[in-house]
Amino acid sequence: MKIPIIKIQVRQENFDLNDEIRALTANRTDVGAVVSFTGICRDENHTLSALEIEHYPGMAQAEILRIAEIACSRWPLGGMVAIHRYGKILPGENIVLVVAASKHRQAAFDGANFLMDFLKTRAPFWKKEFFADGSKGEWVSAKDDDDGALVKWNQPEP
Repeated sequence: MKIPIIKIQVRQENFDLNDEIRALTANRTDVGAVVSFTGICRDENHTLSALEIEHYPGMAQAEILRIAEIACSRWPLGGMVAIHRYGKILPGENIVLVVAASKHRQAAFDGANFLMDFLKTRAPFWKKEFFADGSKGEWVSAKDDDDGALVKWNQPEP
């Protein structure tokens, strides 16, 4: 496998999954599997008007890159893409994209899952809810399930 391509972005603008996959796999005849995950802003109770995501500029991107590099060293990946949006995001809009490419599916699945699990718990992002009635919610707390997901990787945290 060629040297992995790693693309990390933290941006306000939306992303297009197909464009990102095309860019990651262009001229890569060694790629046989692509796995992607797209996180979308949800409104389970129909009360959310927006989610505001803040980040620590520079540090968030560096941490995601560090985690992606660990994934590429652990699995035979041809490349990874991670895009995380910030700013006000409306229900139904994209928040995060993770794409992993490899010769075979299992490495792509594992690489994408690993990056998403660690991105969710280690990259410095904060979320605040804004409600349809005009009120502001609290900052959203991390979920215990997110930290618990790291256990399956059976290694010290990166």
